[in-house]
Amino acid sequence: MRPIDDAVCPASSFSAAEREAVYHAIMTRRDVRSQFLPDPLPDDLVTRLLTAAHHAPSVGFMQPWNFILVKSAEVRARVRDAFLGANEEAARMFNGERQEKYRSLKLEGIVQAPLGICVTCDPTRSGSVVLGRTHNPRMDSYSTVCAIQNLWLAARAEGVGIGWVSIFREGDLKEILGIPDHIEVVAWLCAGFVDRLYEEPELAVKGWRQRVALEELVFHDGWGQVEGEAAPV
Repeated sequence: MRPIDDAVCPASSFSAAEREAVYHAIMTRRDVRSQFLPDPLPDDLVTRLLTAAHHAPSVGFMQPWNFILVKSAEVRARVRDAFLGANEEAARMFNGERQEKYRSLKLEGIVQAPLGICVTCDPTRSGSVVLGRTHNPRMDSYSTVCAIQNLWLAARAEGVGIGWVSIFREGDLKEILGIPDHIEVVAWLCAGFVDRLYEEPELAVKGWRQRVALEELVFHDGWGQVEGEAAPV
């Protein structure tokens, strides 16, 4: 353990150019489904993406994530088939025009992307009692999602597209990839180079949903309170 005084360094804001680059990555990140190029991702690039993910914040510094890299076309085909079964179930949950719209959407690029990344969460990594997870047992999953966002933003900076496929029965993925029962599957990510991206999120472009105005989502000093209103007594 290092002395505290030796473990800290001066803090400062980024330069204007650095700050702009961070916000540019955030604002232009997209969930990619159909723009993947077939070129394989170099190993050193993949390592940079995983390093970014591994530097995400985690409750109790438990680092609950694992990353299963899947290049095998056979394995990715099995995962695609698992998606198709679950996707048909999902389609039947919508009615009428909404179901037709759902079926028209391209929701995955599992076999098109040259790399699949299955991101998992191990709730046992730091034992049964974890600093910061004592009252919210989901904090390990939330930490894993932070790792995914780090990877996603780093990928955007590298010209790599990422698509998060969430329409699965977890048991199917566990069987295909040999994942132990106690491990949670958080995401299947499709990863590959892209040369085009939607200017706006694809689901907005295709009329599924539009972005909610930020001012509708911000409250002050309590649920539903707008700025300047007196708090209820």
